[in-house]
Amino acid sequence: MKKITSFIFLLTLAIFTYAQTEPSKKEMAPIPEPQLSETQHEATIGGTNIKFTARAGTMLLRSETNEPIALFGFTSYTKNGVSNTRQRPIVFAFNGGPGSSSFWLHMGVLGPKRINVQDTEFTPAAPYEVVNNDYSILDVADLVMIDPVGTGLSVPVGKAEFKDFWGVDQDIRSIGLFIRQFLIEYDRMNSPKYLLGESYGTFRNAGLMANLLGQGIAMNGVIMVSAVFDLRTLIFPPGDDMPYVVHFPTYAATAWYHDKIKDKPANVYDFLDEIRAFTENEYVPALYKGDQLSETEKRAMAQKLGDYTGTEADYWYKADLRVTNGEFFAEFMRDEGAIVGRLDSRFTGINMDGISQTGDHDPQSSAISPAYISAFLDYFYGDLGVDKGLTYTTSAGGREGWRWDWSHQGNQRWGTQAAINTGIDMARTLTRDPNMKVLVLNGIYDIATVFYGVEYTINHLGLPKNIKDNIIMEYYEAGHMMYTHQPSLEKFKKDVAGFIKNTSGTP
Repeated sequence: MKKITSFIFLLTLAIFTYAQTEPSKKEMAPIPEPQLSETQHEATIGGTNIKFTARAGTMLLRSETNEPIALFGFTSYTKNGVSNTRQRPIVFAFNGGPGSSSFWLHMGVLGPKRINVQDTEFTPAAPYEVVNNDYSILDVADLVMIDPVGTGLSVPVGKAEFKDFWGVDQDIRSIGLFIRQFLIEYDRMNSPKYLLGESYGTFRNAGLMANLLGQGIAMNGVIMVSAVFDLRTLIFPPGDDMPYVVHFPTYAATAWYHDKIKDKPANVYDFLDEIRAFTENEYVPALYKGDQLSETEKRAMAQKLGDYTGTEADYWYKADLRVTNGEFFAEFMRDEGAIVGRLDSRFTGINMDGISQTGDHDPQSSAISPAYISAFLDYFYGDLGVDKGLTYTTSAGGREGWRWDWSHQGNQRWGTQAAINTGIDMARTLTRDPNMKVLVLNGIYDIATVFYGVEYTINHLGLPKNIKDNIIMEYYEAGHMMYTHQPSLEKFKKDVAGFIKNTSGTP
């Protein structure tokens, strides 16, 4: 018996020792080489012909201890013939999700080529129209389109895994590392520097500007497209009236656009001023009373809510004066057998379920996604010459094990994290670098990230007036991707180019 016990002990010890010394398959795998396609192009922007170098592919990303952790995908555009890069701004841009690659901004507004889609209509199938982008920012800045790990061509290498990048803080860290290493690699550390993010990309921006400042890299400016900083403005938790409040002005704007307001004002912004006053002075106090609101008061408030949103007062009454965005999508045009867009409520689509409580799809996304995806991939592998053996992933959501870690170090001082708020990071950064400017671009028909939610967040950051004045707000008569709307596309270019020129410190 002792011999058997000894044998088992020695066998166990041998297995344990082998497990400690034998490298894992992940550790044994060689680090793949980054691949980069470099091509020459020219475009006409603002009437000026610009020649530039495009680089599309991957860069080896290293950790703080120089350990390889990812092949990081990007596409960059650099103007040729610039002798002094200290005078040439550079913009790092990305979309949101989380889990989205950057092709929306890339081919919608920022890059040298643009995809034409039929605004508020469903764009027909291929062939799609890819045109010279007269509204690109390449006339005022070089551009780096970033694809976070799990999207585009970006994948973990070495000992790293996807979960090391999929989270609020993990994402901020990896993109901060990429920007620092890119600036060093391409000798741009002393150039005027900008961040530009859309949707979750703005949430990321607010944390990233703090992360980079902590590394000694101050941004000249940060551009927020369709912004959200406090996730509480997007969800509807029990007992919290704030999300209902910040969504209401966008419901009203939607009704104005679709001519469901009786005797509507001619100017939508005048109408929204009226809605803001009503929301703050009447709607908020009514919700605050809860079940202490009298029957007469509740009926009167329901009538006003219905009148301002082109819906029935009885619907608001039965909803206890609180309607979520999903419920509004389904109810607003129910009698017409239609639903409105979440990303852009100017878009409408077919409602297959006449008694549905919430909308089952987003008409705006359905209307333009095939055009953007197909035309971008054709451009990426064709014009930019990327190896067709490399798979470009438009969304990390389809990857095995996809899960986002929503905890955030910047919120830990409050003890609990019911919803994450990187506006706090933005406020801290702006007070520590009072020269930094922020440009926020809001679509008034965007029900995904509502403009009144951004206003609420910024108004509750506790910033001194001189610092708050560094946050510039612009509004567009379109939705989340305001650049699908031609007048908004033109305004976008004017606003962003003007912001860069005014903050770059260069002639």
